[in-house]
Order: sequence, then C-alpha cells, then structure tokens
Amino acid sequence: MRVLGIETSCDETAASVVALEAGQPPRILSSTVFSQIEEHAAFGGVVPEIAARAHVEALDGIVEAALEDSGVALEDIDAIAATAGPGLVGGLIVGLMTAKAIAAAAGKPLIAINHLEGHALTARLTDGLEFPYLLLLVSGGHTQIVLVKGVGDYQRWATTIDDALGEAFDKTAKMLALPYPGGPNVEKAAQSGDATRFIFPRPMKGSAQPDFSFSGLKTSVRQAATAVAPLSDQDVADICASFQAAVADTLSDRVKRVLARFRAEFPDTAVPALVVAGGVAANKQIRAMLEKLCAKNGFAFIAPPMALCTDNAAMIAWAGIERLRADLVEPDAFDFVPRSRWPLDSVSAPVVGSGRRGAKA
Repeated sequence: MRVLGIETSCDETAASVVALEAGQPPRILSSTVFSQIEEHAAFGGVVPEIAARAHVEALDGIVEAALEDSGVALEDIDAIAATAGPGLVGGLIVGLMTAKAIAAAAGKPLIAINHLEGHALTARLTDGLEFPYLLLLVSGGHTQIVLVKGVGDYQRWATTIDDALGEAFDKTAKMLALPYPGGPNVEKAAQSGDATRFIFPRPMKGSAQPDFSFSGLKTSVRQAATAVAPLSDQDVADICASFQAAVADTLSDRVKRVLARFRAEFPDTAVPALVVAGGVAANKQIRAMLEKLCAKNGFAFIAPPMALCTDNAAMIAWAGIERLRADLVEPDAFDFVPRSRWPLDSVSAPVVGSGRRGAKA
C-alpha cells in the first residue's frame, strides 16, 4: 500500500510518499517540505494571500520531487491523500484541487484528510502505538488534548478558550521585537533570562476543567514590557524566561488532570501514553516538563521526530493509509469542499470560535 500525501494548510508546501507492506513497519519513502518563512518574515506572521500564491508556485515541483525521491511511479501509487482542513482556505484549495486533478488523471482514489487527524495518528507511524492514547497538540492554530480511541474516533478533553499557545509565543515575540517565527526566538532569548524576575499569571491553573487560556498571559507580557521600556536585551531575555516558565507551569497543571482522567477511564491500559505534536513541541523546557510529568504518572511520553511534529505531508499520507485500512474513505471525496474550520471531535460542544464557518475548537 503506497499513498501520496499533500499538505498545504498553512505556510509549508509539502508532499510525501508513505508505504505499508504486510508484516513490515510503515516506511516514509520521501518527504519534501518547502518552507515559506522568508516570504512571511517581514510581516511577523503568515499572510494568507502570500501563502496561497506560494503554494501555487511550488506545489507541482514538490509533488514531482516527492515521487522521484520515493522511487515509486504515479501509476504504482494506491491513493492520493490531501489536507482538506482546517487551515487557511486559500492554501487548502490549492492542495486539494491539485490532489483531485492528480487522482482523476491517474484513476486513483482521493482521500480528504483532516490536518489534525494527521497529527493524531503520527505516533502510530513512528512508534506503532496502539489505541487508546492521549494527544497534546500545541501549535500556532491549536492547543488541545484529545483522546485518540481509533481512526476517526476522537474525543476532545481540553482546548483553549481563546488563543492557541503557538499564537501566544508568536505575539510575545512580536511585542519584544524578536524575529519571526516567534517560538524558537522566544526560547533562545529565555536561555539567558531570569525566570523569576516577572511573575506572570498561570491562567486556568487549579480549574477542574482542564481547558487552556493564554490571552491574559499575553496581556501581562505586554504590560510588563511597557513598564520597563525601553527594553534592553536582558529585559527581553527575562520577560521571555518568565513567560516560558508560566507556560510550562500552566501546561503541567492542565495535562496532569487529563492524565488522571485517562487512568480512571482506561485502568486496563498497561502502558498509557501521551503524544505531543505541533511546533511548540520543539520547545526544550516544555518537552522536559512533559517528560518528567509523564514519568511521575506512569505514562510513556512520545514525541515524533521534530520534522513530523510540525506540518508535513508524511502524516497526511499515513492518515490516508490508516483510513484505507479501516475502510473509511469517502466515496464522494471528489466533491469535498475545503474547510477552514474542521474540529477533530465533531460531537463535543464548541468552546471558542463558532460561527458561519463552523466551530474552531
């Protein structure tokens, strides 16, 4: 079984071929990613129109490169999987329409993939993880804890009620005049900072419902920066260190509650697991905190390689394989319309961002 995956939900243009053979672990035969960081750096964030145009210019070449690198001809591909949401609708249109064209021309099945499902299933690609397990998704657009019970079977146990964590990192960086992307630069500045100089709030800490909130923390950072302006390099470092400490402390409290719930609901799971994915998973302090928390509570901590934590097409191709194996391929996929909002859990009531385009989370 070989699937070509296409990912264009934000500012990475990616294509990949993933293979699964009987009795063998899955293999990533190719994974090609074109990053648009340079195109968006001057604006301090992703500009949707620029992203969509960049996808148009790059995608054909990226798909050709992925097929060439994999050593698999298009006629030997079993299906085409493409991100159909959630994300920036312009980019989604480019990727999904390209996938439809390739699938139609080659006579292959088309699989419309939820980008979040790609993240949710990556640990099964890399670690062969069995269901059920917990997923902590921390990225620029999402901060959620999801119970992964099976392919297409997800329950949202916690989500942000305002900003995503990656968004809070990026906006903190912008307030402190740090370069884009914000997350890595906040982490770098924090290394030489005093995490005790500024006492930032720990939003939602102690709340019985393990949701997240980062808007107030972001406001406190702005107030602190304004109070000590003009900022020296040491001021910036101290604010970043204090901000990062508040984030880690908040995440620890929120995640700990969900680990306890999993233990209570799935007592027969021999080695429960917490999977972390998304760009914020690269933060070393946050990762170390999660590893320590999991060890203390008897959970395996699984973080796929960084290239598979951030947006990539291998996870989309793998999600396609998972859906093929589970016979969950939509028969009318060629009629599928890209969705800028597409919750992984379609049953739980929306907490934030529900409107004409649907619920965000």
